[in-house]
Amino acid sequence: MCFSGTTQHCWNSTAHLSAVLFDFRKFTPTKYCTSCPSQFRSGRLLKRSSLVVAGKAKVKMSGNLLKNPNGDENLEHWELTENGGDEWRTEEISGNCEQTFYDETVTKYFCTSFEECLKRQVIDLLAEGFDPENLDFVQPGVNVEDWYTTRHDCGCIYKLTVTLLDENKEVLAEFHPDDVTLDPDIDDCSWKKVTHTFTDYGPGLRFISFEHGGQDSKYWKGWFGVRVTGSSVTIDL
Repeated sequence: MCFSGTTQHCWNSTAHLSAVLFDFRKFTPTKYCTSCPSQFRSGRLLKRSSLVVAGKAKVKMSGNLLKNPNGDENLEHWELTENGGDEWRTEEISGNCEQTFYDETVTKYFCTSFEECLKRQVIDLLAEGFDPENLDFVQPGVNVEDWYTTRHDCGCIYKLTVTLLDENKEVLAEFHPDDVTLDPDIDDCSWKKVTHTFTDYGPGLRFISFEHGGQDSKYWKGWFGVRVTGSSVTIDL
């Protein structure tokens, strides 16, 4: 795409773009070069993008797309896909674990029981205001973060599955790390972080499924299983 009144450089000229920041809000394309992507030749701009740097859209990251990630609203917004043992519940972060959470504003967590407990949210990206053309063309990074820990007196198992889905909820990409078993006799009970970023997953992203949980490893009645909090899903748009 060439801009009227500028040199003949187009979007594909990374040398030119590496030195200049273009603000979409200040330029109106009036000329197009045939080597530009069809999205630009048609005159459609990336609606949620604000900057282009070195040929790639650069925009301010969105906030956390997960609702109630820390249990402040108890179990609201979560689908309890497995609710075994004495079932899911929330607790205040307290002396049950020697380590406090890194973020002092987080005061609660979700805790699991003696049988498998899993909970899920499916994020509808179009309902959240993302433009489908942006998602398809930019294929922005999808960033996942989760935190988990065990008690000082009972081990636990932690599970996480995050899936990118198309409009028919067919899988585009999946992050499913090996289940983690924590033993307080070997592992400290500090909070553990898991992160992942999806890239180059192809066009069609419309939903993100985030599911996590686990259970205890000693089959004790009550809520001695893995604790989870501080979960987040963000998109680089």
